[in-house]
Amino acid sequence: MKMRRVITAVSVGAAMMLPLMAQASSHKEAPFVTKNPKIDGTDFYLFNSYEPGRAGFVTIVANYVPLQDPNGGPNFFQLDPDALYEIMIDNTGDAKEDLTFQFQFQQTLGNGGKGISLDIGYPDGGQKQTVAVPFYNVGDIRTQANLNVIETYTVNMVTGDRRTGTAAAIKDGSGGTTFTKPADNVGVKSFGGDAGNYADYANQHIYNIAIPNCATPGRMFVGQRAERFAVNIGPIFDLIDAPAAVVTGANGPNVVPNPINGKNVTTIALELPTTCITQSASQPVLGAWTTASMRQARVLNPGATYTVPSKEGGAWTQVSRLSTPLANEVIIGLPDKDHFNASYPKDDAQFATYVTNPTLAKVIDLIFGVGFEPQLFPRADLVEAFLTGVPMVNAFPASSKPAAAEMLRLNTALPATPAAMQSYLGAALCFVGGTLTLSNPGCDPAGFPNGRRPGDDTVDIELDVMEGYLIPSVSPAYQGASPILFTDGVQQLASQFDTTFPYLVTPAPGAHGDGT
Repeated sequence: MKMRRVITAVSVGAAMMLPLMAQASSHKEAPFVTKNPKIDGTDFYLFNSYEPGRAGFVTIVANYVPLQDPNGGPNFFQLDPDALYEIMIDNTGDAKEDLTFQFQFQQTLGNGGKGISLDIGYPDGGQKQTVAVPFYNVGDIRTQANLNVIETYTVNMVTGDRRTGTAAAIKDGSGGTTFTKPADNVGVKSFGGDAGNYADYANQHIYNIAIPNCATPGRMFVGQRAERFAVNIGPIFDLIDAPAAVVTGANGPNVVPNPINGKNVTTIALELPTTCITQSASQPVLGAWTTASMRQARVLNPGATYTVPSKEGGAWTQVSRLSTPLANEVIIGLPDKDHFNASYPKDDAQFATYVTNPTLAKVIDLIFGVGFEPQLFPRADLVEAFLTGVPMVNAFPASSKPAAAEMLRLNTALPATPAAMQSYLGAALCFVGGTLTLSNPGCDPAGFPNGRRPGDDTVDIELDVMEGYLIPSVSPAYQGASPILFTDGVQQLASQFDTTFPYLVTPAPGAHGDGT
């Protein structure tokens, strides 16, 4: 009965988040990050690697800088050199970081920091001037001398508290500690005129890395990727303005073009040996989240230069936080959204009222005039769903006295499902009538909410559970229905992504080499 109650909480709570879905799954989710898009976390993925030959590894992907227009030059989409980007892992269940991977970025002008320049003037040199160019590049970017902005980064792994723990540098195969981020895909011509060149160029920036206190190397990539999260964004923002045939799946699950297809994001990806990040073989569950922090103080430089447009100082202050999709967007009230972004999972009890007495179900009733809102307050079941994980699936063992906290949780002991066999509905079909049924056709326990893979269609999963797919008390006739019926009309599939690290595909180019 407890499992049924927990899955009921998952189905109601997660699904009711759909109608006010933010852009992609977490773009512009709080007022302050709209002023700082470079530190706006957009999507967070945590899954057992399913690339062939990579069993025993966990992949973590944190996307930043939302909805990048590929032609968004002449200054493209660098990460903020004045920010600290972090990926935290809790392997004990206390909602405190046990391992933190800290990324800091540096930007240097080409030509040894002076910027690429050209000689301008008469051929005889009588009035010649050497003048810095205003452009991102002046030739094929694969030759670094043609690139006017070079972006590099360093990474530390901190064991224990992320501010006071023991820090050690992540190194490449030769012992180096500085890594190069590939330039953005500004256009086909800037990469030699062949659309396939960018993929080869970016792949050269996948690094084998030495992880402190770990005998097995991992992998790392930071760079621009295509935004492939699928969501019918326009109608959702317009009070779910979609025909019934679309919402109920009468026309199929893939009848609407993805409105955000063609946009890009910036990806921070790690592939880490499972044994080096879990507590033990007997405790294989991980909790993880990503944050971005800025210095407390900023003084603008009235004589701004490329290297010093402002002066930053003071302690690191967290301004962005992301793990489970949509938690901030549609659960946390507007007055507390920035506060949630600045908070830590261990302190999530302060937001309990938003979970025990959620407002979204009431908003849905106000829109449609129907009784979708479950009359059960306070919602103790939602506390289990959002803050403790699903028992026997991805919850930390009770013996560890886990804290209630909003984290994406992964049971690393459940083996990865090969890409060709993944269900876009994640683990939803593993439950029939709210009961765990691993023999049910389409059951894929390696999917969301057991972590999150790129191909998990979290929108459809959440929409269906909102309509009662797993809740006998809400919609008994719908229990066990197969296939799941309700959809936003835009389908997310594993086939839309690569089957190799970093899984997210080559970004859309700013120009196609033919004038378009």
